[in-house]
Amino acid sequence: MRDQEENHDDVVDRRNGIDRRNLESAEQDLNRRRGVGRRRSDFVKSAEEGEMTPEQFQFLMAINAFKQANNRSFPTWTDVLEVVRKLGYRKTQKSEFDLGPTVDDWTEKPNADTNC
Repeated sequence: MRDQEENHDDVVDRRNGIDRRNLESAEQDLNRRRGVGRRRSDFVKSAEEGEMTPEQFQFLMAINAFKQANNRSFPTWTDVLEVVRKLGYRKTQKSEFDLGPTVDDWTEKPNADTNC
């Protein structure tokens, strides 16, 4: 009984949905999603290290202002898109993402209304 109590920290309860066989490889899987030879850009790396560009800082401040003005801790993706459009961003180029045949890729004029 004493041995079972000492090893209690090593036990993984499968009812939580965690498969102990995947615990070690979970971190590796996240890194593999970027693909072979793909590294984070300097833009992303510097933001993660706390060095923001003026664009990143403005976006962060706009999201915080939206959350305070609307009394929301967690804005929806629609809210985030509204903030982005109110900052002046418009979809003026084709997407670099291949979202498949079910998603239309469109563009708009740079001076298009926010529609918010």
